[in-house]
Amino acid sequence: MGFKDSAEVVKYIGGIFETAFEDAEIGPKLVDSGLVFAFDFTEPAAVVVVDAVNKQVYDAFEGNPEPMATMKMPAETGNAYWQGKVNLPLAMAKKKIGVEGNVASLLKLAPLGKKLFPVYVNNLKSDGREDLLV
Repeated sequence: MGFKDSAEVVKYIGGIFETAFEDAEIGPKLVDSGLVFAFDFTEPAAVVVVDAVNKQVYDAFEGNPEPMATMKMPAETGNAYWQGKVNLPLAMAKKKIGVEGNVASLLKLAPLGKKLFPVYVNNLKSDGREDLLV
């Protein structure tokens, strides 16, 4: 079925970064990265901009910090990634995920996300969204 609308994409995928900022191990590493990065989703269209320095998550490009790197993908791919079901470098090589900007810096952060996969899955389950599990 997938996400109902863009607000749901921002709630779950943007929300996992809010959780990351609160994590004692991951939060400081995100801040230290000095990055602003974005996810530009399709189906449904949604934008998540993560300002790691200021620990902020925004739901649009307009009026927010300029991302240094942007990843473009269907929301379904982002959902599967946060469940540990997508190999990021492989998906990028196969053009399932489009990238612009400083992608190397994003790939360095990818291992941090693994700790959040169970949290993401639990968020879906606790909201009764088992239909989004892959």
